[in-house]
Amino acid sequence: MPHCELSYSSDLEIDAKAILAEVEACILRHDGDAGETKGRAYPAPVFLHTHMKATVALLAKPHRGAAFTAALQKDLVDLIAAHLPRPCWLSVDITFSSQTYHTEFLE
Repeated sequence: MPHCELSYSSDLEIDAKAILAEVEACILRHDGDAGETKGRAYPAPVFLHTHMKATVALLAKPHRGAAFTAALQKDLVDLIAAHLPRPCWLSVDITFSSQTYHTEFLE
């Protein structure tokens, strides 16, 4: 159950929901069992320099090693960069949740 947070300067005219949907599809291409990606976008009204930071958090699993992470990061950078005007700083951070992370769907 991945999470993606987009934090960006509010001068960017982007479709954050479309980016989040593409991030989810990208993660699923790399790991078809990843499930839905919970996505959030936070435009910053006060900022210095045009930028976007995408943070993707995944559960740690044996098949999600260095090669998996490098390939996923490359694809995420490419797809997010395609949505951004130039000049713009882009940062993509892939993290892994700790063993104490808990999630469940409440009905």
